[in-house]
Amino acid sequence: MKAIVVCEPGAEWQQEEIDLPVITDSQVLIRIHASGLCYSDIHISDGTLPVPFPVVPGHEPVGEIVEAGSGVTGYRVGDRVGAAALQSTCGRCEWCQSGRHMFCPEQVALGVSVQGAHAEYVAAEADSLVLLPDNLSYEQAAPVLCAGYTVWGGFCRAEPQPTDRVAVLGIGGLGHLAVQYAHACGHRVIAITHSRDKEALVRELGADEVVGSGEELMALGGADIVLATGNSTAAMGDAIQGLRPDGRFVAMGVDDQPLPIPMHLLFSRRIKVIGSQHNGMRYLREALDFVADGRVKVLTELYQMEDCTAAEQRIRQCQARFRAVFQME
Repeated sequence: MKAIVVCEPGAEWQQEEIDLPVITDSQVLIRIHASGLCYSDIHISDGTLPVPFPVVPGHEPVGEIVEAGSGVTGYRVGDRVGAAALQSTCGRCEWCQSGRHMFCPEQVALGVSVQGAHAEYVAAEADSLVLLPDNLSYEQAAPVLCAGYTVWGGFCRAEPQPTDRVAVLGIGGLGHLAVQYAHACGHRVIAITHSRDKEALVRELGADEVVGSGEELMALGGADIVLATGNSTAAMGDAIQGLRPDGRFVAMGVDDQPLPIPMHLLFSRRIKVIGSQHNGMRYLREALDFVADGRVKVLTELYQMEDCTAAEQRIRQCQARFRAVFQME
């Protein structure tokens, strides 16, 4: 089968022929129809994350089950499914036993410890699957397997209340979804962006106001929740200053620099800083439902696998508007 292979850290993405995966009793074989690209693929390709090379990246696969292991129940050949990045855990540690599998030190993840999704087929654990709504296209579903999952799971971690004002920092692959999820839930939404050329678009997506800084945010009355979807901790530190008392700051983007937080805000406004990741399969199912019923739309760039070098460069240079997807059909 065809797959995108990175031979060594920092190497260029290449399309190659590799062996078809052989499934275990607990797995299914998925013919991939679409595979979303994520900046984490770049971290993996560069060796920032400890992965064995050569590696097939990708952790946002959606497609059709073409084979099911003897121990698989609940799924059958022909089902339209997505597979979560987290494939399996030990089941025995304190984190697994308390239902917090994402903290298991022995977790197995697509595109990290096993073959990823940028291929014609992928083997996936049945426990990692989610059925796709019938009216949801593969191209719309794929980015939800990570981007939508991350945004919705993080938003829920902030425990939003009906009257909360929600600010979204960074209007990119995650941020354009965060604006829509918050708007779909009936919140007043303020977008924080330095890219004024995006103002008309973010208003169409559901933003009520657009500001350029935490100071401007506070001048509008502040926000009860800030969803930080970009990768600049300097911008995050600035946005925190627009939080209202008892505000919650949710970090979804990743940077390698320390997060600057004015200490007086922690005390005078009693703000809470929340780290977030996917947070559990319930949130993935909910995130997909928002897209299936039209309340959220993923803005995508579509690529074929043979265009993998161009796609990788678009992601690496943060030029994709807003999510890139490999289309396998």
